[in-house]
Amino acid sequence: MSTALVWFRRDLRVQDHAALHLALRDFEGVHCAFVFDTTILDRLPRRDRRVEFILRALEEVDAALRAMGGGLIVRHGDPCEEIPRLAAELGVAAVLANRDYEPAAIARDAEVARRVAAADSCWIDCKDQVIFERDEVMTQGGRPFSVFTPYKNAWLRRLAAADLTAFPVEPFAPRLAPPRASERVPTLEELGFESTDLAALRLPTGMSGAQTMFRDFAERIDDYAAKRDFPAQKGCSYLSAHLRFGTISIRQLAGYAQSQPGRGAQTWLSELVWRDFYHAILWHHPRVVTQCFKPDFDALRWDDAPDLLAAWQAGRTGYPLVDAAMRQLDQAGWMHNRLRMVTACFLSKDLGLDWRLGEAWFAEKLLDFDLAANNGGWQWAASTGCDAQPWFRIFNPVTQSEKFDPAGRFIRRYVPELAAAPARFIHAPWRMDAAQQAACGVVIGRDYPAPVVDHAAARERTLARFKAVRGAAGD
Repeated sequence: MSTALVWFRRDLRVQDHAALHLALRDFEGVHCAFVFDTTILDRLPRRDRRVEFILRALEEVDAALRAMGGGLIVRHGDPCEEIPRLAAELGVAAVLANRDYEPAAIARDAEVARRVAAADSCWIDCKDQVIFERDEVMTQGGRPFSVFTPYKNAWLRRLAAADLTAFPVEPFAPRLAPPRASERVPTLEELGFESTDLAALRLPTGMSGAQTMFRDFAERIDDYAAKRDFPAQKGCSYLSAHLRFGTISIRQLAGYAQSQPGRGAQTWLSELVWRDFYHAILWHHPRVVTQCFKPDFDALRWDDAPDLLAAWQAGRTGYPLVDAAMRQLDQAGWMHNRLRMVTACFLSKDLGLDWRLGEAWFAEKLLDFDLAANNGGWQWAASTGCDAQPWFRIFNPVTQSEKFDPAGRFIRRYVPELAAAPARFIHAPWRMDAAQQAACGVVIGRDYPAPVVDHAAARERTLARFKAVRGAAGD
């Protein structure tokens, strides 16, 4: 009997799963596996929400597979060793997985493919986590896009003719290999990790949680365009972590957005296009992991100010919207998208610090961390990336606060020191005089910091920084 092994990675669901569908369709017996990758986990803190999020998702995957007659094999180690070893142990003819586009993952998969081939098995990978990948959306000249709008237009034209039909699994369920009695999903403690506050965050996990959140957003999608930029309002989809770990299918989401009339759905579809765009940039230009997309901007001379970096990380910059956003990141492992832009621009253009420092902090803290999107977003804000914000456009943290949190509701939630500050001062509390500070129970410089930088002066320094290289960069 010809058998196969499906390796789950960023696709922690059993519905609409490309690799699982293909394996069940083409092979008579199909085993399913996941590897807790120690080359990644060994670098993480022992309390990491992402590990717990993955574990909860795997518990659902295992239960769903068992309900269909199969089960999940879980290993803990280096997948370059664990997957070939498991393939040999099971005697499978093929190992199937859904494609990843990160440079390290591409190298990992190439090594796994080499090792399974040496053992007379074949490696098969599938497109699953994006709508269009690699060379599927190119310019008329056959080159990768570097500007979003023409990419989006070409993407949408392809979408009109695309087949977003789900990859069915249930009809082929009898081909799932029965679970082995000794196999089970490990506990956090067995993996060397500790429980986090994930449950307290009330973020539904796993496939069921993803569908619950999707149904909730579907009821609000008409308001998405109007509300998405206001962090105190429930305007976002909140599906980013589920998309990151594949507990929901991108085809389901894009297909739904495509089918809905109105500006809300179309605006959200554009956000899904941005996601594909950044994956394409990472695929075609892997150097962006460590370098600026615009090579000449690697010559930018960033400041060295560890104290300013620490103030930004802690949400103690003296700019309330920036601080509220950074505290949300720490407390919830998530940050509103508008605030990701505001805080990234503040780090790179107000504090004058290398965008890579902020990118690394987000990579450590975000539950939904995705290399392509995180890198793309940071380079956009720092004006070093593809189709980035122009270098001379510098967000004013006060006017951004006044525009997107006008009543200060979001600020008051995460910066309780300012809870009693009048609305007219909540965005710039240092403008209160001593009597006004006393009246609302906060002393600026003691209870809440004074601004660590002057925005107007910082803006001039940033303009000078970019002007020094703009000729070489062609701007």
